[in-house]
Amino acid sequence: MSHPTSRSAVDATGTTPPLAGVHHLGLTVRDVDHSERWYGDVLGMVRAFVEPHPTGGGYTVVMMRPGAALFLGLDHHPRADRLPFDARRTGLDHLALRVEERGDVDAWAAHLDALDVPREAVHENAEPAFASVLVHDPDGVPIELFWSAA
Repeated sequence: MSHPTSRSAVDATGTTPPLAGVHHLGLTVRDVDHSERWYGDVLGMVRAFVEPHPTGGGYTVVMMRPGAALFLGLDHHPRADRLPFDARRTGLDHLALRVEERGDVDAWAAHLDALDVPREAVHENAEPAFASVLVHDPDGVPIELFWSAA
C-alpha cells in the first residue's frame, strides 16, 4: 500500500489557510429521540436547536455541552440504513472528548457506573502519559473520555 509523502506541520508554500479547531461533529443516528436523551443524561448535553437538512427531508438536533466549546449534531436521514455503527467501515472510528485532569477520567467512570451505563475499564499509559475510559452511545459509536499530560 502506498502512503503519501510526509509533510511538515507548516505548509512549505505558505498557501494552506489556517484552522482554529473542531467546531462540531455530526453523527447519523438510528433514533434521534433516544440519542438525544442518552447524550443529555450521560454526557450532560442540551439541545441548542433543530436544523432541517437543505435536501432529503432530514434534520439535525444540535446538542451542546454548557461551558464547553462542544457541539454535536444528531442527524436523522430518512433513507439511512439503520445499521449499528461499525468502526471497520470507512469513516468515523471513534470520538475522543478531552478532559482537563487525570482525576476527571475516574470521575467519568464513576458517573457512568452510577447511571448503569456499560463502559470499558479505565485505560492508563505511562509514556506518553494518558488515561481514558471508553463508552458506547446507543448506536455503538465509541466515545473515549481522554486525558493526556501533553
